[in-house]
Amino acid sequence: MSRVKTGYVRRRRHKRWLKAAKGSWGGRHRLYTAARDTVIRAGAFAWRDRRRKKRDFRRLWNARINAAARANGTNYSRLIGGLKKAGVDINRRMLAKMAMEDPEAFAEVAEIAKQEMPS
Repeated sequence: MSRVKTGYVRRRRHKRWLKAAKGSWGGRHRLYTAARDTVIRAGAFAWRDRRRKKRDFRRLWNARINAAARANGTNYSRLIGGLKKAGVDINRRMLAKMAMEDPEAFAEVAEIAKQEMPS
């Protein structure tokens, strides 16, 4: 059986990994094996953190809503419960944005929630 040399195929494959590792430090963007390992690891972190980002933002929104709710004489739990009972369908992202940018409107929403929840 005749020997098959890799030729340009290997060079193309290596260049693809090295290009993906561009911006890495030291040999991580120069040496094929190190570059490949770096790109694979970076991909794993990216995959994990795309999911973690959703959690992180929800925690941030909840903290902002709670701070604004406490400034309006209630807390996060009672505010969300009161809004659910009142049938106000507004997501946490919008509530947090309202708490930051339009405190008067948030105070009105908090008042609606307070009327629904017994003290």
